Amino acid sequence: MRQVLLINDVQSTFEPPEWLVDGVRALSAQILTIASLTLHDERHTPFQRQLGWHPAGSDQSLHEFDRQFVKHGYGLAPQALEYLQQLAPERVLVCGIGADSSILAAGFALFDAGLTPTLVSDLTIGTWADRSGESGMILWREHFGQMLTRAEVLEQLRAERE
Repeated sequence: MRQVLLINDVQSTFEPPEWLVDGVRALSAQILTIASLTLHDERHTPFQRQLGWHPAGSDQSLHEFDRQFVKHGYGLAPQALEYLQQLAPERVLVCGIGADSSILAAGFALFDAGLTPTLVSDLTIGTWADRSGESGMILWREHFGQMLTRAEVLEQLRAERE
């Protein structure tokens, strides 16, 4: 199965737990990986004006990746979506930070583009409002249905290589 891993916002600004960074690093070593990095630019997204806070203006992903795309808000960068459409994977595995916000937004963008977003549930957390990510996972399951654990993904990758 041709699949791609999309790691969302695992960067210093959002203070990911060490287990999440370690987990996405281990998975990204096994599969083509796209990183999504949020950087603040008030000209694009009114974080400060509307929410009274903003992500860092410069930051870096805390894991390895094959391609990285910068975004300035919750949605997937248009260039990332275009790149994924060109790859035409059977499935886009999604994990990282923002199950209740930007991961959900990425899921909608992928789905609307005709791709199959699949959440890696045990490598996904929510924002500070719901760090467990449970609210986002409930919505993901309702809208996209597809969810796997890291162990299930690794087992499928291993089986494909044999």
